Amino acid sequence: MVKLAFKSFSFAWNGLKTTWREEHNFRIEILAAILVIFSMIYFQFSFIESVFCIIAITIVLSAEIVNTVVEDLCNFVEPNNNEVIGKIKDTMGAFVLVSALGSFIIGLIVFYNHFLI
Repeated sequence: MVKLAFKSFSFAWNGLKTTWREEHNFRIEILAAILVIFSMIYFQFSFIESVFCIIAITIVLSAEIVNTVVEDLCNFVEPNNNEVIGKIKDTMGAFVLVSALGSFIIGLIVFYNHFLI
């Protein structure tokens, strides 16, 4: 049981490493997440503020991973330019954008309280 869990974790870790290596935006989002986490500590965010920030970070990083998976799958299925594949990729990009914008708004709301004082 433990061996199976470790193997699953190993596969997931490989997926994170692949996403890190291949996706420039993922690396930028990780950097932003680190800055937010250090800011949470520096500004001594409340528990609920921290929860909102961690949820926002998780949503953006997860959206980027899903976007990478769908794009890679589309490229595998149809390596040539295709209108439907293009639409799918654009829609996945929109998914990441909406996630990032929502997280940015959450950040503005949370950080606003700390810069107001």
